[in-house]
Amino acid sequence: MTTMIEQRAGRKEWLGLAVLMLPVLLVSIDNTVLSFALPYIALDLQPSAAMQLWIIDIYPLVLAGLLVTMGSFGDRIGRRKLLLIGSTGFALVSVFAAFSVSAEMLLISRLLLGFFGAMIMPCTLSLLRGMFHDRAQRRLAIAVWATGFSAGTAIGPIVGGVLLEHFHWGSVFLIAVPFLLPLLIFAPLLVTESRDPNPGPIDVPAILLSMAALAPIVFAIKHTATDGIDLISVGALLIGVLSGWLFVRRLLKQENPILDMRLFAVPAFTGSVLVNLVSVVALVGLLFFLSQHLQLILGLTPLQAGLMLLPGTVTMIVAGLLIVRVVRRVKVHIAMAFGLGLAFLAYLSLAITGGSAPLWMLVAAFTLLAAGIAIAETLSNDVIIASVPPAKAGAASAVSETAYEVGAVLGTSVLGGVLTASYRSGMVVPEGATAEQAHAARETLAGAVNVSNELEAGGMTAQAQTLLDSAFHAFDAGSTVTSAVGAVLMVGAIILALRMVGKATA
Repeated sequence: MTTMIEQRAGRKEWLGLAVLMLPVLLVSIDNTVLSFALPYIALDLQPSAAMQLWIIDIYPLVLAGLLVTMGSFGDRIGRRKLLLIGSTGFALVSVFAAFSVSAEMLLISRLLLGFFGAMIMPCTLSLLRGMFHDRAQRRLAIAVWATGFSAGTAIGPIVGGVLLEHFHWGSVFLIAVPFLLPLLIFAPLLVTESRDPNPGPIDVPAILLSMAALAPIVFAIKHTATDGIDLISVGALLIGVLSGWLFVRRLLKQENPILDMRLFAVPAFTGSVLVNLVSVVALVGLLFFLSQHLQLILGLTPLQAGLMLLPGTVTMIVAGLLIVRVVRRVKVHIAMAFGLGLAFLAYLSLAITGGSAPLWMLVAAFTLLAAGIAIAETLSNDVIIASVPPAKAGAASAVSETAYEVGAVLGTSVLGGVLTASYRSGMVVPEGATAEQAHAARETLAGAVNVSNELEAGGMTAQAQTLLDSAFHAFDAGSTVTSAVGAVLMVGAIILALRMVGKATA
């Protein structure tokens, strides 16, 4: 009995959790804050459709590619130490990104943010494993962590809306400074350092292979979505798959690898990782087109559009915390499947109503999806962390984070790619527009709005309205197709939860 009391976390640990939530919120906010800033960036820096997707995706792509590596480094040199290094770099690069004068400069900034963000995220979750030994307390702490991560993704557009209402779009990056300064001050005082007492050697070939596996595969998906299947996409896919195979083969031969691939032989672990990934695809994918629909089609200001997502954000926080109590009486895989079912209903409603959905239905659909994703994310992260010994918490956390970041990439590259392809096929540019204007209008919805304004200013009012009508119709049609794909993904996730997670948690 005394041992259990000694193992329970006290005031210091809970204050430490509050400090760790600062970088969690920041990194997750950064995943989606550009969704609402994108129309302003498109008008200011004029990136192509492909560049827009890369500006959004390069951050989670680099993050995902380095998470396993950084999780392993944290296990070796100290997770708190790596967290502080990453936070310092993240804050400095955020200032650089805020004052970008070209799309290329912003792209490089996002790449560096991904690099330093990869140091932050696996450390936060793995540090929790060392701070909260009691299972009930740890589950609550992970629920707070997962809810903060998911809520940060939803808060991103709201924060962006408030800032864009009053400041230049670069302000969405400057929020890193007030988030990370308190962390740098209080983390050494409140967060207990932890590391793997028996780390293996740093495996440089495995690190390179892990990065070579992910980046080409995601590039192949993005390239196929925007340009179709060709030798480039096939070649990139083959490189990624081959690198991934070599990576797994190498790790299976080692006694103490940077990532224990045998964990994936546990159905509950693998199922939870996949549920984690698909859940984020659903959340980020919906935000990708919903933010544009609210601003560019319904004409809401960034602040108004962000406030439309507020009910969903609040519901996400509440659902993520309440599910901790529910799973005391309900089996984990059943609760997880229920949450994914809510997300399915959200996408199904949008697939049925399409562009004709009224504003209240869009808000309701996002709220429903937010609640479901919060439930799925909280439970999947808990299962992942509970499946490994404390010494390997960094590597397990990195797997969870990798799934999250890959999901963020796929949310924009797959669902965003489906939307872009559908938009382009349905977009009709009226006569009178120049070849350059026609290209810009077909690239993105923001480009079409910009061209419409140019035609209006040039006295071509009828053509401007025709172009705008065509763009809106094409975008809404693409949103319908994208929602149908999202609904199918949710059905797959429900099956994963019931069959794989249920095997070990039933």
